[in-house]
Amino acid sequence: MFSLQTIFGKGDKFYGLLESSAAAGRESARALGELLATPPAERSLERFKAARQREKDLHAQISQELVNTFVTALEREDIEALSNALYQIPKVVEKFAERYALASERVGDVDFIPRAAMLERACSVLVEMVGQLRRGMALETTKGLNDKLQAIEAEADRLILEMYRDTYTNETDPMRYLILKDLYEILEKAIDRCRDAGNVIYNIVLKNA
Repeated sequence: MFSLQTIFGKGDKFYGLLESSAAAGRESARALGELLATPPAERSLERFKAARQREKDLHAQISQELVNTFVTALEREDIEALSNALYQIPKVVEKFAERYALASERVGDVDFIPRAAMLERACSVLVEMVGQLRRGMALETTKGLNDKLQAIEAEADRLILEMYRDTYTNETDPMRYLILKDLYEILEKAIDRCRDAGNVIYNIVLKNA
């Protein structure tokens, strides 16, 4: 078990910023599930814009604090890598929401809700992993959480592959085919970004175990 206090100097500041960043990703995933379950006339993208702006502000604040706080070059890379990985999640989720809102009439009865639920689960694991950094995390605990994240990502890939298979086999409208393919790829990327952030955390803990 180790403490990132030595990495972050005045660690609480960075712990809080990274925890808030992970929470913004979870909020965007939660908003996506609610958007998909909302009738078209009542849908709004404001929560996605707010989560994305919050993430941008946090990312900028972390970058500024790294300028103002002494850390070694290697440790700085760890902080930046985790901040950058977390930053990508609301960005990709917002992109999906925007595309879905524009094309939902063409999408029809394709159900993205189970995949969005998996994305929220992945984000919740990330929130737990980032939160554990403040208290110090055993390598075994980290590996267990990261394995859980990898399992979610693998299951999501399997489900999205089924969606691809169904589209390739049954879709006859070229425009709808392209729209669905685009949405599948964006959603897959969002879940992959969660996996990437988990790998960054695992590597930080492994390096300092």
